[in-house]
Amino acid sequence: MQNLFTSAGETLTGMPWNTYPRPQLVRKDWLCLNGQWEFISGGTKTEIRVPFCPESLLSGVNLPMEYGREMVYSRRFTVPEDWQGERILLHFGAVSRKATVRINGKEAVSHDESYLSFSADITDLVCEGENELSVTAVNDLSHQHPWGKQKEKRGGMWYTPVSGIWQTVWLEPVPERYIHSLTIHTGRDYAEITVNGAEEGAVEMNGVCYPLVRGTVRIGIEDPVCWSPENPYLYRFTVAAGEDRAEAYFALRTLSIERVNGIRRLCLNGKPYFFHGLLDQGYWSDGLYTPADPSCYEADILAMKALGFNMLRKHIKIEPEQFYYDCDRLGMIVFQDMVNCGEYRFLRDTILPTAGWKPMKDARLNRDRTARENFLKTMDATVRLLDNHPCICLWTIFNEGWGQFCADDAYRRLKALDASRFADSTSGWFARKLSDVESLHIYFKKLRTGKQDRPQFLSEFGGWSLKIPEHSYNLKKTYGYKKYEDREAFVRDLKALYLEEVLPLISKGLCAAVYTQVSDVEDETNGLLTFDRKEAKVTPDEFRDVSERLYRTMNEQA
Repeated sequence: MQNLFTSAGETLTGMPWNTYPRPQLVRKDWLCLNGQWEFISGGTKTEIRVPFCPESLLSGVNLPMEYGREMVYSRRFTVPEDWQGERILLHFGAVSRKATVRINGKEAVSHDESYLSFSADITDLVCEGENELSVTAVNDLSHQHPWGKQKEKRGGMWYTPVSGIWQTVWLEPVPERYIHSLTIHTGRDYAEITVNGAEEGAVEMNGVCYPLVRGTVRIGIEDPVCWSPENPYLYRFTVAAGEDRAEAYFALRTLSIERVNGIRRLCLNGKPYFFHGLLDQGYWSDGLYTPADPSCYEADILAMKALGFNMLRKHIKIEPEQFYYDCDRLGMIVFQDMVNCGEYRFLRDTILPTAGWKPMKDARLNRDRTARENFLKTMDATVRLLDNHPCICLWTIFNEGWGQFCADDAYRRLKALDASRFADSTSGWFARKLSDVESLHIYFKKLRTGKQDRPQFLSEFGGWSLKIPEHSYNLKKTYGYKKYEDREAFVRDLKALYLEEVLPLISKGLCAAVYTQVSDVEDETNGLLTFDRKEAKVTPDEFRDVSERLYRTMNEQA
């Protein structure tokens, strides 16, 4: 195995990730706490570069990790003088998995989920001058909590674990009464904005002031411009409540299922739309869960748009909000997975369903009551966290049976939280009665649609390997579903796969397709980009016309 290269990390200087981390509610003042922290693991004291996990190259840590043991982060900070009289909030983007946060030795907050943000009001714990911030973290790789694709013995489709702090740590001042969050609901020609934490105030947009009524305002939009990948138009506004003021945005777009010429179609803004996507695992060669710089997200999105793709299936991971903001502003649809929770069994969850076995019921597939409760709790929190991002058009609840239980109940629960988006209850197999799409994974057979009277979704296919040794993580092992050594043959067959197998299915009801995948990940060399993002295996000149033919074919169905 090679000691991997860096991508943007080669030019990483100063404080990493010094970018405002909450683009849906932006205040003027904030203090980034990323950078060098003291770090203790296994009795050894060193330094770590936050927000990169200790397993990553960019962290600067070169220690063996012992999962289940505590690691301790610490650093000092001083509250800016001009924040006097304000409440001080401390925010963590995400810590994997358990975290206990202390200010000057006193506990401020604890948290136990790897993929969710959390905060604490530390006003009464800070003092003048220097303060000590410490974080005790433990990654026990528990399958009773959402765990993603982390394995201590990584390999194949399982990857290096991510421990500790892996998103931005930051401070912000707020007045005594402040805007906690925004809830934004939109239609084709209106936006309804609720300011949580304030009853009175106003929303200002394009020079017009709209007063809040019991914390809510509804804004009608004349000559509305609908959001789409082709025209990702954002309406930006400012919200003021008391002494608090913040900037935010929304987009107008609708999602619906319509019967068109006798076939049920997924529609964007009232018209049948082909969701042409890629599986996006969100792993990076140098930072694992965290790219070297936020601009890496934009580079990935633009590289895939240049090929003609309009959708990314964010697979078994929740990203920092910067990723979703970039998708919002650049025009990339996201199909967002919930993070899996519960045990995975290769025979039950992969071999037998690939061979055609389907259980009669799923109530007992995942029997761990604690895992079930944590999954549902995290599903709810995921929707609340990401709900305002217009790029998200579909939620995936369960993937290939990983931790699946009572999928119909989970579908009802999700729809009660968010009825505005599509939901794929069971991506791949183990389908039950309720889902907005029929979702199939096909890797080793000819592509096809299903038999249900639902919009058809080919939620995973492809996964072909083209290994470029000088840009590969593991020279000894290669993971992919069909292996190529010649790039020209790979490109030829990839185009033929779309033109000869995907395209004819559109007339039979195919509405969305997800090729595996954006980039190589560790042993997997089945990406359209290498793991370090330095080489593209197919170029826009070679593939863009394929994408255009898919879109034209869908337009012809309307």
